[in-house]
Amino acid sequence: MVFSSTVYAALVLSGTDKGASIISDMLPIGQFSPVTVASSGGEGRRLLLSTDYDIVIINTPLRDEFGAELALDLTQNTSAGVLLLVKGEQYDRTVDQVERAGVLTLPKPFSQQVLSASIRLMTATRERLRLLEMKNTGLREKIDEIRVVNHAKWLLIDRLGMNEADAHRYIEKQAMDTRISKRAAAEAIIRTHEG
Repeated sequence: MVFSSTVYAALVLSGTDKGASIISDMLPIGQFSPVTVASSGGEGRRLLLSTDYDIVIINTPLRDEFGAELALDLTQNTSAGVLLLVKGEQYDRTVDQVERAGVLTLPKPFSQQVLSASIRLMTATRERLRLLEMKNTGLREKIDEIRVVNHAKWLLIDRLGMNEADAHRYIEKQAMDTRISKRAAAEAIIRTHEG
């Protein structure tokens, strides 16, 4: 299996040691690290409190629960890709329960090729989600910068009687003259006029 150069943290949950071993062996060490294995939903939930996993593979049933509820919790509370492996006779019912939440489900038994393709799909989806998260963070930072600059502009208008265009130019000039960002210049103005 050939993957991109990104390294993914993986959690494998399986009620059987054999299932955990088969799945873990399909995750190349150079591409998936760490690969953590747990046998119960409770143990998996404890691990998830301290570690962010990129992908979680749940081989049902687990020792203390089936695993579908855990898969649903993961899609609501983490950005991990979730793969649920279920017996063929439980597949349709389980898919109906988890598909809308974004859980990828495979019926057992499955071939190594199908599992490999599913893992590739999860890593590709995780990369897309990672890009969206970065874009979202950048947008939040930009919105916050605009808010701070606008706050400083209104202080300059209120305290120094500038119009909006002059206040904007003043902030830009302060940033250029002191070689700092517009946000840092705006924050300095806010400290001066509100402090």
